[in-house]
Amino acid sequence: MSRIGTIFSPYPHPPEELREAARVAEGEGVPELWLWEDCFRSSAWAAAAAALAVTDHLRVGVGIAPFPLRNVAASAMEVATIERMFPGRLLPGFGHGVQDWMRQVGAKAASPLTLMQEQLPALRALLAGDTVTTEGRYVRLRDVALDWPPVAAPRVYAAAEGPKTLHLAGAVADGVILDSRHTVDEVAEAVRAVCAGWTEAGREGSPDIVAYVLTAFGPGATERVGAVLKDRPDAADRALAGSVGQVAEGVARFQAAGVDDVVLLPTDDVDLHVFFAAVGQVAAEVPAAGGVS
Repeated sequence: MSRIGTIFSPYPHPPEELREAARVAEGEGVPELWLWEDCFRSSAWAAAAAALAVTDHLRVGVGIAPFPLRNVAASAMEVATIERMFPGRLLPGFGHGVQDWMRQVGAKAASPLTLMQEQLPALRALLAGDTVTTEGRYVRLRDVALDWPPVAAPRVYAAAEGPKTLHLAGAVADGVILDSRHTVDEVAEAVRAVCAGWTEAGREGSPDIVAYVLTAFGPGATERVGAVLKDRPDAADRALAGSVGQVAEGVARFQAAGVDDVVLLPTDDVDLHVFFAAVGQVAAEVPAAGGVS
């Protein structure tokens, strides 16, 4: 089901700005607000809980928190606790993390793909209420089960970019988060890789595809996204710019490429209130906008 979201970035915005930003986003009709966990800025799970606590129906996505920073059981506890307090409103996502940061804290995995392959199934099983025993390279659990699993396990998302990671994410995650600055054709290719991994794993249904897309509204919008994408060719096909109507038309291109959730990423020099208001208007224009299926 087609959805629209936007971003609250941990840079340049400090944690104390999040609660008001979440209230504004909900008030302006934004369906989803996405966060991420950069070292060494804000905790994704504390931030998500705070944003959910000050809103009534806003969905909050974590895209992403790094796998290597936490034991999988701790990640399951974080997600389960928030999901039980705010059912159906958390969209939890995980990824390899920035490798330099992971090295800096002594948590870099020698094989990030193996880490994902072990973490995601264990995490999803714990959230489903299963008792998990596994002895892998990175994940070792003995009869571990959550005392308070979610009533209904949320979709668990994985960040992925390269072909191998995209294929694996399709096999072991419920959804995939694609970073910004990609053309529509590049996004479509990534979606195909994810779906191939999903199909080859013999899974029913389909993965939920989330894509961040750099966006600017109003006068000078094209120049603003162009300044961010100055090192990339075909900037106009990697970002959305212009009026609310023009951005909504651009969203449709990404939807046609297989994206379920187009998350509009602001440039750093914007007033978030004004940006969120425009995103809310885009959400009102995009057909079939709604919840996670």
